[in-house]
Amino acid sequence: MDGRTASTPRRRRRTRKALAAAVALLAGAASSVVLGAPQAGAAAPGPKDVAAVLFEWNYASVAKACTDELGPDGYGYVQVSPPQERIQGDAWWTGYQPVSYKLGNRLGDRAAFRSMVGTCHAAGVKVVADAVVNHMASGSGTGTAGSPYSKYDYPGTYSGADLDDCKAEITNYQDRWHVQHCELVGLADLDTGEEYVRNTVAGYFNDLLSLGVDGFRVDAAKHIPEDDLAAIKSRLTVPGVYWKQETIYGAGEAVQPTEYLGTGDAQEFRYSWDLKRVFTNEKLAYLKNFGEGWGYLTSGKASVFVDNHDTERGGQTLTYNDGARYTLAHVFMLAWPYGSPDVHSGYVFSDKDAGPPNAGRVNACYSDGWKCQHAWPEVRSMVKFRNTAGTAPVTDWWDNGNNAIAFGRGGKAFVALNHEGSALTRTFQTSLPPGGYCDVQSGRNVTVDGSGRFTATLGPDTALALHTGARTCGT
Repeated sequence: MDGRTASTPRRRRRTRKALAAAVALLAGAASSVVLGAPQAGAAAPGPKDVAAVLFEWNYASVAKACTDELGPDGYGYVQVSPPQERIQGDAWWTGYQPVSYKLGNRLGDRAAFRSMVGTCHAAGVKVVADAVVNHMASGSGTGTAGSPYSKYDYPGTYSGADLDDCKAEITNYQDRWHVQHCELVGLADLDTGEEYVRNTVAGYFNDLLSLGVDGFRVDAAKHIPEDDLAAIKSRLTVPGVYWKQETIYGAGEAVQPTEYLGTGDAQEFRYSWDLKRVFTNEKLAYLKNFGEGWGYLTSGKASVFVDNHDTERGGQTLTYNDGARYTLAHVFMLAWPYGSPDVHSGYVFSDKDAGPPNAGRVNACYSDGWKCQHAWPEVRSMVKFRNTAGTAPVTDWWDNGNNAIAFGRGGKAFVALNHEGSALTRTFQTSLPPGGYCDVQSGRNVTVDGSGRFTATLGPDTALALHTGARTCGT
């Protein structure tokens, strides 16, 4: 959910009956973890820190992608769209209007979700669920799993007493209380300072953990006080579970992403905004100290991306419509040692509200409007590059003062990007061991001499990438 951006002055008391119900929900979720699916590891970043974000893919399609593409290509994670019951409708944003925490929407039911997690784990891919816990749906009707609802009343989950007192839409991002207690685009804001709400949200997380989920993306985290999130996380059966938080930076705003680093990683939106500016109007040479040198979050706590489902619709970042700039930005992101990268994989749209083709079923990549960015050869080849490079530092930086750059990752890997309008021929200095390598971008063999040098020609808007895990090209 694209929220732009406190402390919690008010805490209501719940009845003993309601609190007891919450505790029972939490206890039930905890017992199901003991009996449920085994957990893959949950810590990130790690040796495989790249996540494919399969936006609005149904669970059967996600499972197939884990087996056929994500596992073999070296992705560490797959992020799935919100699994909870949502409002009816075709638009993509229906997924960000929860009706209850039942698992059931057009992407699949509880059994399909559990099956998907198991299949992805078998392929070596961990699962991150997009979690919408800041708010509930507006309007009224029947949800995708059959639950009736109206704004401020979600039978069996929340009632009016569980919502914040501020019933106005957020308009003042310089006011912390307004940002975190009023309504994001008119959606009913949960009072996450309440014990009942905290326990209910924790019960939802624990239910997903019982099905094998390895982490969460916390939607609209900026609109939830960090101490509330910490209190919720402390109630989880896996309190150290990985999560990344949607915390959009705003200059001069009351709530800042740095506040959330004690709870988990934070999404560093400035990274994607600046990549668009550099690849569109500035010089790639400026990227020499990209990341913390630009005032961003600490690398080990930053979640980064070229685009996501919100920004591609809002125009703040590069998108699939930007051609080679978009592709090269992904090559750079996956080669550069800052943050944990997300690769957004969505679908073609002309209507910004449009939901996924075929209700989320992906029959084949590049058909029916599915873009499958995670599977583009230039992108997927860089995942193993990143895994091989690991924590190796940047070495052997070179640039032409304009839009051609190259750099190594110690003795593990080397990449060159030519964003010029003409071909580039150059002898590059690397720290790679001598011998043969496969350029995983072009599929051509390259020989590095005893001094760590090789000569290559890069066409306009192309890249070259070598790493020690790909010494010869296949057929």
